[in-house]
Amino acid sequence: MPCQLPERTIVTPPPKPPSDDSAAPPPTALPPQGLRLALYQPDIPQNCGTLLRLAACLGVAVDILEPCGFVLSDARLKRAGMDYLGQADMRRHSSWEAFRRLQAPSGRRLILLTTKGETAYPAFAFRADDILMVGRESAGVPEDVAAAADARLVIPLKPGLRSLNVAVAASMVLGEALRQTGGFPGHEKNMELTK
Repeated sequence: MPCQLPERTIVTPPPKPPSDDSAAPPPTALPPQGLRLALYQPDIPQNCGTLLRLAACLGVAVDILEPCGFVLSDARLKRAGMDYLGQADMRRHSSWEAFRRLQAPSGRRLILLTTKGETAYPAFAFRADDILMVGRESAGVPEDVAAAADARLVIPLKPGLRSLNVAVAASMVLGEALRQTGGFPGHEKNMELTK
């Protein structure tokens, strides 16, 4: 069954053979502004749907790094994302390497949320153009992906407990990043209401 994706979905194609015009920017370069949420090979459709819904509501673009552990037209993804999936600004990448070819030259920092992080996320200074990445629910990210991150953040937990659900973790950290950078939708209006 073919994938049925929201109209705004952009798929990063696999690499093309080198051409004479190698200096031309790729046609699918990452936009220069705005926080992004990257999902590394998600394997639970309900969590992916929840994060797509969250991102749609908060105006945050999402990068899905394939392969996924499910078909993107999965009913469980649609159930979790509800009717918000069509509003999600989602870009699919055929692999980590395809994503990296766009992310690395963009100058955007890659911020990995991981249980092996060195910095607690509330102590981190986010920038408005950061890309927040979460790993697979079952395995996180490989070492080479973790090594490529500009920062590795952790959510402080009660001793003896291992981790949070990936959608919960991403929501917490994305909320802090948006708070710090003034990136919540209608932020200016909300700031005036508190004066």
